[in-house]
Amino acid sequence: MEKLVWLVVFMNSFTTFQAILELTGTHDTEGTWKSSITLPCVYGPSQDFVQQTVIWTLVRDQSPATVFRRDSSGDHILLSRYRGRVSMPNSRPGDVSLEIEKLEVRDSGHYTCKVTWRAQDKSLLTRERTTTVKVVKVAVTKPIVRPGPLGFTVPKGARTSLTCSAKGSPPITYRWFKGEPGGDTVLVSNHAVLMFDSLRTSDTGKYYCEAENRASSQVMQQSDAVQLTVRDLTKPATTVPSSENKANTTAKPASERDLITTALATGSDVRVPETHEVTAGHRRTGLPFYLIILIVVLCVAVVFVVVAVILCRRKTKEDNPYEVTYQNTRNDARRQTCSGVNGKCKYEEGKPTVKNNFMTQPVKENEYETISIKENNECKSLVNAMESEYEVRDIQ
Repeated sequence: MEKLVWLVVFMNSFTTFQAILELTGTHDTEGTWKSSITLPCVYGPSQDFVQQTVIWTLVRDQSPATVFRRDSSGDHILLSRYRGRVSMPNSRPGDVSLEIEKLEVRDSGHYTCKVTWRAQDKSLLTRERTTTVKVVKVAVTKPIVRPGPLGFTVPKGARTSLTCSAKGSPPITYRWFKGEPGGDTVLVSNHAVLMFDSLRTSDTGKYYCEAENRASSQVMQQSDAVQLTVRDLTKPATTVPSSENKANTTAKPASERDLITTALATGSDVRVPETHEVTAGHRRTGLPFYLIILIVVLCVAVVFVVVAVILCRRKTKEDNPYEVTYQNTRNDARRQTCSGVNGKCKYEEGKPTVKNNFMTQPVKENEYETISIKENNECKSLVNAMESEYEVRDIQ
């Protein structure tokens, strides 16, 4: 009974180890000539088994050859034509995939991944997996032109680029031309990216590229021509009126619908220009709204200041009127009154300086004599005046 239990435990452990140490990958894969490829070979690591060796072999035309070997001493490339082109990653335990760069046609064949582990009882366990590789040459596809971040319409002096991109077996050769295919063209670059460090207006025009690789047959593909437009922002675009209507005509810009249709046909960016009205004799220009508001505010402020100054000056003159009374020895007086309002003076006959203290209330008999004596003294002082004099006093 005990032997049967131990047998069941051993079988379960063996089945578990089989599942953990099973190699996974692909049976068939296709690589592109002059490109890179990865042949997958992965297993689940176990603490009970220690990896001893990894060997990759190639069988071509029924002739096996060891390409790569990894053991306790390190990695070894045993086939000279693979040196510098094959490697095995160390980043993830259990990953023993083989990477091949710069594929050649003769790299096609059957690649076998063989891994050996050592168990705790010093026994060895080996697993293998075979992948068939076929290296093909892919002809270059029709290239596509991609503009820089600014698009196909770029301001003068800016920096931009045009990129030609095609798929196929490397190496792919690119050439840039200015013009249209089939017409007069100029070769401008032999690189995939056409750079413009500082655009000039003369750079405006159509451009296209060619892509070519060394596939089984020499294949050359051309891209569609694209329009590159360089705008000079220092010169505003204006529309010149026709000679037939020079008197008073307005040039109408192209509609947005026509611009969008043209942009879709050429593959360029859609940009709706501003409307410019041109009339005979002069061109209309408009001020920004905030400048108009500023001018109005300043005008109102100037008006208020002028009015305030005028009112202050008028008030100052009105506060200082004066009166001049002329007297002579003949007891007649002429009064000259000047006002600061209009700068004119008025002359009027002066009233006698003798005041009439007439009172409506009755007085007593003894008061008549007192009043008469007082008035006679004042008259004598006026008559005895020997020379003329001016008297100036403020008007209340």
